[in-house]
Amino acid sequence: MQNSKDITQVIALGGLGEVGKNMYVISHNEELLIIDAGVMFPEDELLGIDYVIQDVTYLKQNENRIKALFITHGHEDHIGGISFLLQSVNIPVIYAPKIAADLINKKLQEKNIKYENMEIITKDLVVNFKNFKIEFVNTTHSIPDSFALAIHTPNGIIFETGDFKFDLTPIGPMADIHKMAEIGKKGVRLLLSDSTNALSSGFSKSESCVDETLNDIISSHHGRVIIATFASNIYRIKHIVETCRNNNRKIVTFGRSMETSIDLAVNNGLIKDKSVFVENNVAKDLKKNEVCILCTGSQGEPLAALSRIANGVHKQISLLPDDLVVFSSSPIPGNAASINRIINKLYLKGVKVFTNSEFSDIHTSGHAKQEELKWMLRIIKPEYFMPMHGEYRMLKEHGDIAVSCDIDENNILICKNGDVVELSKDGVRKNGTIQAGDVYVDGSRIGDVGSVVIKDRKLMSKDGILVTILNINPMTRKLLIKPNITTRGFIMVNENPDLINKIEHKVNDIVVNYLQKNTYSFTDLKNQIILELHPYINELTGRRPIILPVIMEVREGI
Repeated sequence: MQNSKDITQVIALGGLGEVGKNMYVISHNEELLIIDAGVMFPEDELLGIDYVIQDVTYLKQNENRIKALFITHGHEDHIGGISFLLQSVNIPVIYAPKIAADLINKKLQEKNIKYENMEIITKDLVVNFKNFKIEFVNTTHSIPDSFALAIHTPNGIIFETGDFKFDLTPIGPMADIHKMAEIGKKGVRLLLSDSTNALSSGFSKSESCVDETLNDIISSHHGRVIIATFASNIYRIKHIVETCRNNNRKIVTFGRSMETSIDLAVNNGLIKDKSVFVENNVAKDLKKNEVCILCTGSQGEPLAALSRIANGVHKQISLLPDDLVVFSSSPIPGNAASINRIINKLYLKGVKVFTNSEFSDIHTSGHAKQEELKWMLRIIKPEYFMPMHGEYRMLKEHGDIAVSCDIDENNILICKNGDVVELSKDGVRKNGTIQAGDVYVDGSRIGDVGSVVIKDRKLMSKDGILVTILNINPMTRKLLIKPNITTRGFIMVNENPDLINKIEHKVNDIVVNYLQKNTYSFTDLKNQIILELHPYINELTGRRPIILPVIMEVREGI
């Protein structure tokens, strides 16, 4: 039996069973590496929550073992949690690609977090620790400077793909397939591979196809063109800029994140001609076929620029009948309804709308589809395979794809966040779990909002709240005036006097009966009101509002 000191562990703190919140930990003896620290955007039922991040209890418990945080690329689901992580765990050094490093530094500046120990990842960089050697491999994704990691451990090579696709005609550099193949020849013990598009057959379309389609749309339309796309898709922005320049259109940008991405692209030399950008007051004097508006809001976000334009509340832009709106994106799961609402509003305004479809290639994913996932499996030729970054059905499908590529089904590990995967000379297997869950970020509060608060918010959103205000003399144990009932989100008080009267009488009876007891406390009285009033209101209305008793102590004659 192998000594526990000779075992390498792999643990996901986020990214399994979900799309987002990526964080993976690789450790051996006294050394621990972290890969990515992303956020996940909340589902609709997480009312009031801004972000979902990882539970980093395990990292706090092993803080003295942490050697570095490695970032694969600059998307929010891989870097968005860094500012929260740094507030609770000491990270000695962050290794990040140039674009990601710029985005991280901007986020940290906005939150007044000082962090100076950041190193830039390049394709030739090699990082060495006592138990690890890390190499970096260029990949193709929708943001520049994306890398896979080859981590050499005492128990073999772990290859972590990051987010990737194989695009033979990309806008940016090609993925370094040759370096991947060289690493595969050395023998990869465990492959961790992106599963986001594991349910999609075929190959993802090349970004150059989108370039051609957008060029046709922009060159043929005789009015203004309004393009909404992901601000993080810097390659898309780059070729929109080049297409507009080739078609003598000037670009006006709206949306803070879009302006940030453009500044970043200019500073890194990805966009070289800034003369194509003009202010809105300049664009007003141009012909309509000389203007392109580039904005945020491709996912129907209510506060984004496109939503405000569609709703007619944007301070600087009003829609014109000959405008063409292009959604150069595809819906993120859960956003389809929001996007459809915006599209309907745009049609009501009389403008033409282009969305991505099999007939118009105005967007392509940055994630590998099934045939590209097979390529990765064939190139890397791992002994063991652990799908990552995806919902369970995506991970499972990716596992089935691996079987079709001659990976032994017994060597495929479908894991959950917190599962401990151990690499030893004897093999790779799951062995136990550690604490790993969701932490909610609500404004500046991290982790203060738990499942009980979320449940209360859901109840309030569904059935509202009912407040009973009582004036009681604690000396005489008397209710001085009848209970005052007020509600929010339950019923209109003025329009339901009979119901309010019934509730007031019920509360009055509960209070009078309770105050006749030999011993009492206002806390117990509040609990008694909630206990008896809930079934009573439910019987009258079929609803269960949150009941909040408020007791005012009034001492007469004092």
